[in-house]
Amino acid sequence: MAGLVPEFGCFRIRSLHSERGNTRVPAIRDFDRRAPKLVDARTESGHDGASALPGRARHRMLRGMTVDVVDLRDFYGRPLGSVVRRILRTRLRLRWPDASGQRVLGFGYATPYLGLFREEAERVLAFMPAGQGVIPWPADKPPATALVEEDMWPLPDAAVDRILLVHGLEGASSAADLLRECWRCLAPGGRLLAIVPNRRGPWARIDTTPFGHGSPFSRLQLNQLLRESSFAPMAWEEALMFPPFNARLVLRSASAIERAGRVLWAPFAGALMVEATKEVRLLVASRRRRAQRMVLKPAPLPAGTPAPAPPG
Repeated sequence: MAGLVPEFGCFRIRSLHSERGNTRVPAIRDFDRRAPKLVDARTESGHDGASALPGRARHRMLRGMTVDVVDLRDFYGRPLGSVVRRILRTRLRLRWPDASGQRVLGFGYATPYLGLFREEAERVLAFMPAGQGVIPWPADKPPATALVEEDMWPLPDAAVDRILLVHGLEGASSAADLLRECWRCLAPGGRLLAIVPNRRGPWARIDTTPFGHGSPFSRLQLNQLLRESSFAPMAWEEALMFPPFNARLVLRSASAIERAGRVLWAPFAGALMVEATKEVRLLVASRRRRAQRMVLKPAPLPAGTPAPAPPG
């Protein structure tokens, strides 16, 4: 049973441990703004087998899991992460040129991109999954971040107009449950934009960046997943055409490589961007079919009751 205690504008999570034989129940991660370090009871108690492995072996074992929030922050603080942020922010602004009066929500690690809408949107929120951890954002204003379960957000139905998924869908324990929660919180006519690793691209095969963790998607897989979750894909784009290397020459020519890659090798881009709208007609059609199946039948008369006389 976990209790939430507000501390320094964020939520600090404490966990009450229970004993089952000699095994302790893993604690929920604890966050402290003064020392942004995530503590896991499995590591402290020695039950995390990956912590005893050497660096490369541990990375291979953790591949497919949610990336730690500190690693995400550090990646976007390095030169390669800065180039990725600049390119994706440009593509995102072209897709959403105006968010005036809109309520924008980011899930995963979307804070490097949500700054585009802070001055114009009615409200901007950043939700981060419990397995990833949370850091306060923005630094110059009251925090707008929250630590949430991926399939249970503290929002009413139809609460936001736009949802941005970055480093969230590929690391979710159930992508379908996450999209269903997005559908619930999205207003009618709202838009969802997801940025995920491309299964064909080299970024998904190198785990030195966040795009090399979790489950990458092909366009067909992502399209099917969205449609099964009652979303209608509207537009597709590919991004990150340059290789995921920190070489100075690559970083300096990233913009030129990006422009050339859109024409020459777009199917092998590092990331897929898809914009989708909330679809409600599937539910309406389902209710209509249920209504058509309701057929009223006359109840039989009790024994000995005379039949009603025919009209006329």
